[in-house]
Amino acid sequence: MVMAEVAQRDRERVAPTAEGRHIFVELGEQDFDSICLSTYRTACKLRFIQKRCNLHLIDIYNVIEAVRDAGLNAVELNAGISVTRLENLVSSLFNQLSKRLPTTHIINPQESTVLLVEFILAAVDCEPESRLTVLSVKAMLSILCGGKLVDKLRYVFSQVSDSKGVLVLSKFDSFLREALKLPTALQEGPSFGYTRTVARSCFPQQKRVMLNMFLDIVAEPPECLVWLPLMHRMANVEHVYHPVSCSYCRSNGITGFRYRCLRCRGYQLCQNCFWRGNASGSHSSQHQMKEHSSWKSPAKKFGRALSRTLGCASSRNPSRPIYPEEPEKTLNLTNIVPSRPIGNTDEAMLLSSSVPESSKSLAAAQRMNEEHALIAAYVNRLQSGPCGVDSPSRQDEEHKLIARYTSRLAETESTGMIPTRSINFDVNKQKRELIAQLECKNREILAEIKRLRAEHDAACQPSPERGSTNPALLAELRQLRQRKDELEQRMSSLQESRRELMVQLEGLMKLLKAQAAGSSHASPSRPSPSTVRSVGAPSPQAHAYLPQDSLAGVGGDVQEAFAQGPRRNLRNDLLVAADSITNTVSSLVRELHSDEGREEEERLLNGKDRAG
Repeated sequence: MVMAEVAQRDRERVAPTAEGRHIFVELGEQDFDSICLSTYRTACKLRFIQKRCNLHLIDIYNVIEAVRDAGLNAVELNAGISVTRLENLVSSLFNQLSKRLPTTHIINPQESTVLLVEFILAAVDCEPESRLTVLSVKAMLSILCGGKLVDKLRYVFSQVSDSKGVLVLSKFDSFLREALKLPTALQEGPSFGYTRTVARSCFPQQKRVMLNMFLDIVAEPPECLVWLPLMHRMANVEHVYHPVSCSYCRSNGITGFRYRCLRCRGYQLCQNCFWRGNASGSHSSQHQMKEHSSWKSPAKKFGRALSRTLGCASSRNPSRPIYPEEPEKTLNLTNIVPSRPIGNTDEAMLLSSSVPESSKSLAAAQRMNEEHALIAAYVNRLQSGPCGVDSPSRQDEEHKLIARYTSRLAETESTGMIPTRSINFDVNKQKRELIAQLECKNREILAEIKRLRAEHDAACQPSPERGSTNPALLAELRQLRQRKDELEQRMSSLQESRRELMVQLEGLMKLLKAQAAGSSHASPSRPSPSTVRSVGAPSPQAHAYLPQDSLAGVGGDVQEAFAQGPRRNLRNDLLVAADSITNTVSSLVRELHSDEGREEEERLLNGKDRAG
């Protein structure tokens, strides 16, 4: 349903308007409607369409190849097809045709494509609720193209038959429905329109219709397809010249069909006068007429009649070849085509050089000469009797010749002999396919390298926005700042304590100096157990009897130091204590700074890990 709607939209998009269908305007200017007989009228109109679109230059095998290249063989016959795909198919047909034609015969592929697509779409739209399908494209192209009618019917039978070579009536009915849209589009529907019983009327007595029975349409066409063989006969006699004058229009010479009255002696009409019902004198349009598609001189007619009377005339060959009832099986070409093509001349030279020179005897040359002689003899026979090319006897001889040649090749392969003749293969096509594959792989590799470089750059250069948006990292940064503030406060308190200690030490030094000065100015009458020592080294006895009030305001540790029994050097002890305190405070400050730096490094490392 969706495909049908898409096809309908495409058809509405591309379908030309009434004034845009130039092919129908040109068809109306030919005055074909004045032809009395509907069969000739329909055949003339279709022949004009065929020639105007240049389809008479395209063979049925070209159509088969184009359909295969477009991929329509893998699609069901009733499947819808878009207008764009139809345009591509028709365009490829005419582009290939323009390459095959000589330079003296030039066509406009674009114009032919537009005209043919317009006519096909108009034929499809002539019936309500119809859509463009694969079967309609195949049926219309196979009917309108050039070539032999037998080849066309064989292709049609391959589309409407089963695997056993039996006609499927439902498929044939669908084909007739699509084929009869052509005369309907040309305003000939009342005479050759589609009905539900038209398929059964073509073969009323037969239950199993095989290929040969189907090809009888050429000789005895059904009423719905009587215009098809006539169109091909008209194409064959377009350039036939009859050196007689028309009895009505008095034209010198008749081109095409010539009609002779069987009642009026010597009364002959050209095709234009006969088709339009013109008559003169005693002749009437109701008289029986005989159609002639060739001219024979009176002498040739007399010789022909005499030889027929004496029984010397050759028996007439059938109008068409007889084909086997069963579908032909695929030929086994293993003995003809090698398993792999020879890619270049070096490989062929290598293969030929691998055979010893002794094996290249005169037998190969004799075998080759025999084959050439057989082919030459067959060509001579064909030239001597061209009229019997398609006869069964000639085909049997050709098949025997091919079988003999194949057996010789098989014997050559079994004996190990490699023929020295080169076989032409499409090496350039293989090279182009290989280059295309390598280019595709190269593009994939470059894309992968670009992707890896982008990932590497993103890992090496993390964006600050991405780190700032990480809540875990922000919380850790806040904790580190708090820890730093605490350490700074502790460091400031330690520095304040050190400052106070230095002040106390300075006071102790002043006290020691004052004590030393007082001891040097003491009274000499005062008994002392020992001689007073110098200020730099006082005696321990004098130190033991120092007045206690001189140590007021000093800590308990200092008092104990002064109150000990043996006299020590208090000044030196205080200096050592001050130095140890200074060293301790310095080491503490250094440790704090080292802890802060280590935490800062850990924070940076954690930030990089999260950013990666």
